Amino acid sequence: MIYEDLRTMRSPGISLRVSASLREAVFFLLATLVGAGTAAGQSSPHRPDHDTERPRVQAVRLQAPVTLDGVLDEPVWATAPAATSFTQYQPHGGEPATERTEVRFAYDDRALYVGARMHDALGPRGVRTRLVRRDQINGEGDYLQLTFDTFHDHAGRTILTVNPSGVRADAGQAAPTTDAAWDPVWQAATRIDSAEWTAEIRIPFDQLRFGRDSVQTWGLQLWRNVERLGERDMWAPWPPEEAGGPPRSGHLEGLRLRPRAVAVEATPYLLARASRVAPTQPGSPFQDPGRHDLRAGADLRMLLGSSLTLSATLSPDFGQVEQDPAVVNLSAFESWFDEKRPFFVEGSGLLFFGGFECYVCGGTAGMNVFYSRRIGRAPQGPVPARFEYAEAPRNARLLGAAKLTGRTAGGWQLGFLEAVTARAAARVEDTDTGERGTWPVEPLTNYFLGRVKRATRGGRATWGVMATSVARRFAGADSVLAPVLSGHAESLGADWSIATADQEYRLIGTFVLSSVTGDSQSIARLQRSSARYFQRPDRRGGGNGLFSGRYDPSATGLRGYGGYLRASKDQGVWRWEAMVNLRSPGFEVNDIAFLQRADYVWMAANVARRQSRPGRWYRSLYLLGGAQQQLNFDGDRTDGRVHAYGEAQLRNFWWASLLVTAQPATLDDRMTRGGALVRKSSGWGGEASVSTDTRARTALTLEPAYRRWSDGSEMWALSAGVRWRPAANLELRLGPDFTSMTDQGQYVTQFADPSDTAFFGRRAVFAAMAQRTLAVTTRASWTFTPALSLELFAQPFVSTGRYRRFQEYARPRSGVRVAFDSTQLAVTARDAAGRPLGYRLDPDRDPATPGFDFASPDFGVRSLRGNAVLRWEYRPGSTLFLVWQQERGGPGIPGDFALSRDLGGVFRERPDNVFVVKATWWMGR
Repeated sequence: MIYEDLRTMRSPGISLRVSASLREAVFFLLATLVGAGTAAGQSSPHRPDHDTERPRVQAVRLQAPVTLDGVLDEPVWATAPAATSFTQYQPHGGEPATERTEVRFAYDDRALYVGARMHDALGPRGVRTRLVRRDQINGEGDYLQLTFDTFHDHAGRTILTVNPSGVRADAGQAAPTTDAAWDPVWQAATRIDSAEWTAEIRIPFDQLRFGRDSVQTWGLQLWRNVERLGERDMWAPWPPEEAGGPPRSGHLEGLRLRPRAVAVEATPYLLARASRVAPTQPGSPFQDPGRHDLRAGADLRMLLGSSLTLSATLSPDFGQVEQDPAVVNLSAFESWFDEKRPFFVEGSGLLFFGGFECYVCGGTAGMNVFYSRRIGRAPQGPVPARFEYAEAPRNARLLGAAKLTGRTAGGWQLGFLEAVTARAAARVEDTDTGERGTWPVEPLTNYFLGRVKRATRGGRATWGVMATSVARRFAGADSVLAPVLSGHAESLGADWSIATADQEYRLIGTFVLSSVTGDSQSIARLQRSSARYFQRPDRRGGGNGLFSGRYDPSATGLRGYGGYLRASKDQGVWRWEAMVNLRSPGFEVNDIAFLQRADYVWMAANVARRQSRPGRWYRSLYLLGGAQQQLNFDGDRTDGRVHAYGEAQLRNFWWASLLVTAQPATLDDRMTRGGALVRKSSGWGGEASVSTDTRARTALTLEPAYRRWSDGSEMWALSAGVRWRPAANLELRLGPDFTSMTDQGQYVTQFADPSDTAFFGRRAVFAAMAQRTLAVTTRASWTFTPALSLELFAQPFVSTGRYRRFQEYARPRSGVRVAFDSTQLAVTARDAAGRPLGYRLDPDRDPATPGFDFASPDFGVRSLRGNAVLRWEYRPGSTLFLVWQQERGGPGIPGDFALSRDLGGVFRERPDNVFVVKATWWMGR
């Protein structure tokens, strides 16, 4: 599939230049690693002093109040120095901006004020704007963006954006991640007149974090987007081929601020919920279809001076307004879903660790050591089968959580998180006696994360460490969970990013140690998990010394390490990267992170050419070629591919891209789900994307994909998107996504079979599977004012799978599969339409040995998920939500895909409805 980092290739921060020799780069990297680098704030002999070249603007102290109405009629906006002389970044980098822009700054003891004029030669006819919900500007329409480096350390960013309709967007950044969920309390008013559009902005100082000096100088970058010209202008310019960001910002000077005392903000909430949900266990005495509840809680923030924030949540509401998408997962690995709970999303940039960068790559993942959805996850403890009825909580209840984020006076960036979830028990009823009681499904659990990071060399080098810990308490009745869950899980890691003085070459890396301890049964479960399959019979493995590498059912600990290293040339027309990514067999962080697999060493290299200046038929062009391979710690090659990618924005503002890949045959240590290695087929494929001009009222996207393997397996998919804006405040989206997959060797099940000596007494069964999946995502967004909006979402989903030609691999390390014949495999039951319901397998055809029964794996799934959300920010920082969620679902006809029947059938399923009214009230200064 198209890889995530391709999305960043259109951003301005990736255009870089060539200026230093490779020999100088290597010398610099080695010198930095041994401590020979210059200290923060000092000048490097190899780096031009960009600070002396940068533009500057003076902020003035207010002598009279500013009325925030978008009309720049206060005297200060006529006398304050203006930031002018903008330069094009796109399309003609380095040339003067087509339209004039003036931005002025003023301040008082409480806030920073901004007054901006964006001239347009066509007057109101030339201004393009969207009336959308907060944070939904998405780079479209005209807008003004302010980027502050408030600590002036060339590392962090505070990004505030406003468009001509008065819509605000904001993000806090602790490079390289952006915290788009950060919602500070600030105001903006705009106006469109005969010659320009204007903006007045008020940013309270208590919403920002900055140093303690009485006289402040902040880094400042200003961006203006002029959509009708396809032009993006910047105030502190750099050539499109060079690296930019905070080190190349200009300066906002003259801020004389008084010391800030400790301040407290509180955002209490009140929530009423009513639901009517169909019982999942008919006849259960614990499932009431109609439920009502009333909840209250609060988020608290204590501002510790100007640079640190202590946040806490009491009885938090973790209900998600946006639902997770429907999926059918036939793999051995867990599905990833994004975090959507505000407490964990806000400030997440300061908790970010490691990172993974790659121009084009697949089949690997970054060093993820924190996945906040683990906190308050669904209880993991099983309920014994003797209980006919059981009702477990949907999520573990969060007793409380606190975060400390910010920076110290010495320049250290901090992020600490502490959270405690309560023990959970399922209500149960004994099948034989009818007695009711409870059964533990989750113990009391403590989660901790600590992050420390520091930028040096003017933001060109960063160093950091991170530690995580999960501790569970198995007391009393909860002791039955000790064989299921680990008792302690810890990790400790370090990461770094080093760039040459001109940012042409970079070396980034991460290294993490992990340790999990607990009952021997819980550790054996981790050894047998799909992440590592220690029990694989032909696995050579290592020992269990300092790091775990061998299956040991008596072990009470699992230890491992992971690392990532990338060297790259990241500017200029020609660029390259080379990287290695590894996880030792015993690496395990899933108690607080997201890990699909360990036991691999992945390597890749790419060479790319980026043309950022317009050519005869394109506005920008990107071409890339590369290769990658993966080995496990036994030395078996488990993945490999070569790829070529091209992307262009055409002169008519359309986008087009094409990715082509080819894979040789390799071994697979996961295919048999803990059995011996087998060979997976070679293959080739490609995917393309074409999208029309997004500035138009109607925009279309088409993304076809095709892939074929040498064993006859085949996949083709088609995704489409239509976005229609009948008015500036109304947007409709329709996104059908269809996939057809024919897998000639899909895993079905496995049995213990002593006669299968080639596979060490375990017989794995596969089949030819035909799967058809359709998902149609629809969204409607209606914005009445920048503070009031209505959003509708619905996703019909249909997926079916049909399994035929059951088979097995002929021998380990082979790609040959042999089908079972009619004397070995028989249908044991059929439904009224003649579809198989069950099978009996007798591989050796010997009546004296037992056969194996298994249910038909054919499946049919259909569902409809949707919601309606009315948001009203009735006062700054305070919001009222009215939410309606509905979900319908049920089994379709197994293996039989019929679009009209299944889509119509889902509307006949009984709906589950949830209604929520939630009000928050921000109490601050």
